[in-house]
Amino acid sequence: MTDVGQKEKLTQQRVIKLFTQELGYRYLGDWTDRANNRNIEEEILSKWLSERGVSAALIARALRQLDKAASLGEGKPLYYANKDVYQLLRYGVKDKESAGEQNQTIWLIDWQNPDANDFAIAEEVTVKGENKKRPDLVLYVNGIALGVIELKRSSVSVFEGIAQNLDNQKKDFIRNFFTTMQLVMAGNDTQGLRYGTIETTAKHYLEWKEDCVNPYEYILDFHISRICQKQRFLELIHDFMVFDAGRKKTCRHNQYFGINAAKKFIARREGGIIWHTQGSGKSLTMVWLAKWIRENVRDSRVLVVTDRTELDEQIEKVFSGVDEQIYRSKSGADLVDKLNKPNPWLVCSLVHKFGRHGEDDDESTSSADDFIREMKKSLPADFTPKGDLFVFVDECHRTQSGLLHEAMKSILPNALFIGFTGTPLMKQDKKKSVEVFGTYIHTYKFNEAVSDGVVLDLRYEARDIDQRVKSQKKVDEWFEAKTKDLSRLGKLQIKQKWGSMQKLLSSRARLEQIVGDILMDFDTKPRLKEGHGNAMLVCASVYQACKVYEMFADAGFLGQCAIVTSYQPNASEIKGEETGAGATEKLSKYKIYRKMLSEFFEQPEDEAAKRVEEFEQIVKKRFIEEPGQMRLLIVVDKLLTGFDAPSATYLYIDKKMADHNLFQAICRVNRLDGDDKDYGYIIDYKDLFKCLEKTVNDYTSEAFEGYDKEDVAGLLKDRLKMAKEDLDNALEAVKTLCEPVKAPKNQIDYQHYFCCQPGAQEEELSEKEALRLTLYQSVSKLIRCFTNIASEMPQAGYSKGEADIIRQEVEHYSKVRDEIKIASGDVVDMKQFEPAMRQMLDLYIDADPSETLMDFEELGLIELIVQKGTEALDGLPKDMKNNPEAMAEAIENNVRKTIVDENPVNPKYYEQMSVLLDELIEQRRQQAISYQEYLEKVRELAKKVKYPAGNTAKAYPETMDTMAKRALYDNFGNNEVLVTKIDTAVRYTKKAEWLGDRFKEKEIARAIEQETAEYQVDVKAVMDLIKAQKEYH
Repeated sequence: MTDVGQKEKLTQQRVIKLFTQELGYRYLGDWTDRANNRNIEEEILSKWLSERGVSAALIARALRQLDKAASLGEGKPLYYANKDVYQLLRYGVKDKESAGEQNQTIWLIDWQNPDANDFAIAEEVTVKGENKKRPDLVLYVNGIALGVIELKRSSVSVFEGIAQNLDNQKKDFIRNFFTTMQLVMAGNDTQGLRYGTIETTAKHYLEWKEDCVNPYEYILDFHISRICQKQRFLELIHDFMVFDAGRKKTCRHNQYFGINAAKKFIARREGGIIWHTQGSGKSLTMVWLAKWIRENVRDSRVLVVTDRTELDEQIEKVFSGVDEQIYRSKSGADLVDKLNKPNPWLVCSLVHKFGRHGEDDDESTSSADDFIREMKKSLPADFTPKGDLFVFVDECHRTQSGLLHEAMKSILPNALFIGFTGTPLMKQDKKKSVEVFGTYIHTYKFNEAVSDGVVLDLRYEARDIDQRVKSQKKVDEWFEAKTKDLSRLGKLQIKQKWGSMQKLLSSRARLEQIVGDILMDFDTKPRLKEGHGNAMLVCASVYQACKVYEMFADAGFLGQCAIVTSYQPNASEIKGEETGAGATEKLSKYKIYRKMLSEFFEQPEDEAAKRVEEFEQIVKKRFIEEPGQMRLLIVVDKLLTGFDAPSATYLYIDKKMADHNLFQAICRVNRLDGDDKDYGYIIDYKDLFKCLEKTVNDYTSEAFEGYDKEDVAGLLKDRLKMAKEDLDNALEAVKTLCEPVKAPKNQIDYQHYFCCQPGAQEEELSEKEALRLTLYQSVSKLIRCFTNIASEMPQAGYSKGEADIIRQEVEHYSKVRDEIKIASGDVVDMKQFEPAMRQMLDLYIDADPSETLMDFEELGLIELIVQKGTEALDGLPKDMKNNPEAMAEAIENNVRKTIVDENPVNPKYYEQMSVLLDELIEQRRQQAISYQEYLEKVRELAKKVKYPAGNTAKAYPETMDTMAKRALYDNFGNNEVLVTKIDTAVRYTKKAEWLGDRFKEKEIARAIEQETAEYQVDVKAVMDLIKAQKEYH
């Protein structure tokens, strides 16, 4: 018998054995039926503290502080409650036995001696919240829940476990249980363990990797053995948690091993270089290392040196985001002054402040000269740097060279230098860097980060604009090629828009062709078309940037594109430029920049021209947060380092670039974003790798020849070649998923496979939910892959026949997906996947105009049937409409889903509804009623399910005039007096934001207990029902 798809229970038993027998955790038991499970088990914690000699009075006070920190009252978000708890865990509880005594620190965890703590594990921990939930495994340290693991069978994706964790943290479920939680995990036997912390989004869950022997049969056991081993579990919590400007984060494996390697270098008083690729969390690595140095090296101080304003700002933002005050030095003299005093302990300094200002000032000697001169001049006679100084040099491949470094070493002779870089070191720099800093402390290369899903793969394409400039015929051919595979609607849209563009393009000037090319991408490429993603264009000069800006603005991008450079449009720029012979470059630049600012701020030019820096901040923010509103940034040098915009998807390059500058630039588009961002795209108009001249592309030579090949291997991949591979794989994945559907694979067959046969058990229903989610995601991916190259199928290597078949298959599976969503009642949940994809598909596939799914997406099938009756069914897809059985099952699935969802609000009422539904299904299947009668009855039932308030079939006493009272009446013996007492107790006792606040909930429970003392009432059951009533919230 195969163990693929083995039930979670078997995995769970094996994992518990691993925890108890190998990792030394104590087994607390199966807590399914144990009453009052909490994230702070006071009895266990009190016993542990007592055994360590803490007095009863202090234990009571410590518990009170911990309880207060962990409660979610007064609208306190989970993030802040968790942060408050973390402070108490990490730094101890400060309190005194009685008034007038000294404060003492009560340690809730012994961080120094991991084995002195009480590590324990409980399974099936039933937790009461708004709705009851039962995490599979909870890890307790001294009775405090610090870890939770959701396990899935091997045939169900680990992402289902992650989704469950995220649901559990919602207000509707057991959010308050997560106030103490540090590591939130999910796993199965085939994919292993994924870990995050509270509120970590699914995309940001991490996988542990470690270069060591794996003695286990299952990858899950290996991951657990590495992360949950006592000493490391506590180390991850103590040293690698950070509350970063509203998001709690923990470390990736590369950050953990990088810092641990650095600790060894520091112990030997050796410097070195940490090379962690762009986007893999280098800034946080600095934060964690700085904090560790501060706590573990006496008199330590940290100086962070950068050479770009953006990096300096970023460093300050990261450190202040995690509540570490970092001092930004204002000048060389200011830096010397601060180093000559014992405080502040954390300083950042910008090299280029001290020399010439300019973007192209990459590593100029004059900059270093000025810096050294100013430093030496401002050194006071008594200058001796205070403390044990550690210097972090960011992007050390630039700032490490020669003079500057010598100056810093001569001023700070005893400092330890650690270099950080996100790009490989160039061949000629390697030797010098080793002399200056020492060897590599730790490396984490681009290809490793891509395979870990930390950054996205990059797709590269060289576009030959120059051949198009030579003739109008070439322009027409290009336009025809780009539009020939569009649907009727798509052609109409593009031709209307491009009527005016043809005139612009016919001038055949190179820049116009580039602008036209980019605009075509904005009309046909996923993410760019729907405004989910945006683009950057790198120009060779500020003048060129201004010219293309003008063209984009004229083509309808006014207000949606912006130039960001270090240029300031001051009158001094244009002195003597008026020659009477037309505008010079300087004059054009000046005028266009001022016009752009004036139009943006809607102010006269002279006023707007003073707001260049403000303009830059606003457009950068908009580019990141509202990609549909700021679609294109035009840059020269600025923003090509240190600017993180997950929305940036395309980078267009029309500038000669190589090595570091090119590496940094292309990494602007490799950040993770929503589910629809699969890659970053590099479009190269300068043919930097000479691809247009060669038959075999080598992306490690030409523009990257300054690097060792192995350092840049796999960085760029051919766009079309990979896009074909992606489409083939995505289609194969959907076909495999749909393979088990029974022949003849009509709509009803798909429905039975993805939504269950009628009368299925609840467990099967929830399993099918996971299967449907996989279908939706797989078809979404297929649509993205198809629309990505739908207009270039022949160039990608498909014959006309193959392309037509693929088009039909994409259309077929997209219909299957729509029908399954309606039939299951998932429609409203899936809104996020929708409008953009429908838009993209309409470009390439002629939809049947009679099929409109918009209503279903907005309201769902039940709501439509209630509102419109049988007429609502006219809008359903043809295959469903023409098959009464499929239609009936779809309606029943939707009604059943609503009953299950609403059950906690009034269990008795919805039990009755469930019985009525079963009876109706039976009548339909026995053909005891006509189809028309069935539709009328099911509509009546749908009304009762959706709007219980309007159900007149049951007569309630007059005083039972709210839905909450009726729910209590139905579920507690139809006793009018009892219900009135409970309702009064709740309304008079409840305080604002009571739900999820243990203390406020207890007050209500006590009031109910007092009011109903003469009745035999289960107060806990009453509280569960009350929590489900919206009107009491």
